[in-house]
Amino acid sequence: VARVPHGRVATYGQIAELAGLGGHARQVGYALHSLPHGTRVPWQRVVNARGEVSVRSEPGAESLQRALLEREGVRFDARGRIALARHAWRPAPRRSQRPLR
Repeated sequence: VARVPHGRVATYGQIAELAGLGGHARQVGYALHSLPHGTRVPWQRVVNARGEVSVRSEPGAESLQRALLEREGVRFDARGRIALARHAWRPAPRRSQRPLR
């Protein structure tokens, strides 16, 4: 999550895949939920597969996440969705993942 750059977002599933936990997007959500208050991990940059801020149990958490993302230049449509085609983070493949020539 710390690798997701300013103004970009990743999905829970994408982070799970990068962590070697493919198919366990909810585990990413649990991990982000357990971060200590004031963490430097940019948790706000992780959204669901529809490009939406997921509902949380803490009052106001969704509004805070949206405000933080908007401050970074991420735009939401009238339905509250982020255009993933525009704002999604696509990490460069690591050397071991690059195709051989």
